[in-house]
Amino acid sequence: MNVRKAVIPAAGFGTRFLPVTRSVPKVLLPVLDTPSIHYMVEEAAQSGIRDIAIVISEGQEALTRYFNPNAKLEKALASQGKDELVQRLRAISDMANITYVHQAKALGLGHAVLMGRDFVGDEPFAVFLPDDLIWAEKPTIRDMTAIYEQHQGSVIAVREATPERVPNLGIIDPEHLAGNLIRVKRMVEKPRLEDAPSRLGVIGRYVLDPQVFSELENGKPGALGEIQLTDAINALAQKKGVYAYEFPGVHIDVGVPSGLVKASVYEALHRGDDDLRQWLRGLLDDRK
Repeated sequence: MNVRKAVIPAAGFGTRFLPVTRSVPKVLLPVLDTPSIHYMVEEAAQSGIRDIAIVISEGQEALTRYFNPNAKLEKALASQGKDELVQRLRAISDMANITYVHQAKALGLGHAVLMGRDFVGDEPFAVFLPDDLIWAEKPTIRDMTAIYEQHQGSVIAVREATPERVPNLGIIDPEHLAGNLIRVKRMVEKPRLEDAPSRLGVIGRYVLDPQVFSELENGKPGALGEIQLTDAINALAQKKGVYAYEFPGVHIDVGVPSGLVKASVYEALHRGDDDLRQWLRGLLDDRK
């Protein structure tokens, strides 16, 4: 079965970005001029996924306005002859069919994914975590859906982590297959470096079998009553098989302020901003 739907967990306070997240949802903070949530929806649409549920919490109404048409703004821009900008704005609203699912209480990533059950139904689906931006020749989730369709098993994106990052990530116990494809024997959430089964850390892209909902619903909540996606994936690994995809391209974690800055600089240079490039070189020369 083809993957046609996606769930994007976007609830949460964004405490690392306070005070700005007092009034602006973290996923709307700009990477240069485009919020991270936009990149997620765009990657999904480029991979043939047009039905998307975004899980939000109270106070995130600005997020719903981002993807809705803004006729007043478009009319004002058109009157100024800014037709190209009008087309760019309309393209945002036309990228995908977006449903908003309200999460009353944050009870872990697994709970956020479980909130999408009625939307997804009984079919495989993608999950995007907006903290993880990936620049690659082909959309990462497109490659992952192809793996799912071939092997009929859930797929998670992984990347080798630095030793200091291992205790902050989900780490897989791998069985290497051909190329970038790996069979996941188990997954360990935030292990100590000396206890980690590898240094392959999970990055925020998943293609999940719908059976994951039953595992999430029937699983035992962890600390603070949170429902862990890791536990559900481990259960699937024992029953249906789970695969990992060591994806190519550039990955930046924009879930921390320094990562947001790095991503903005990378995107600007990627677009050919020579003025910024020269400024950075001058800044680095001054620090020598």
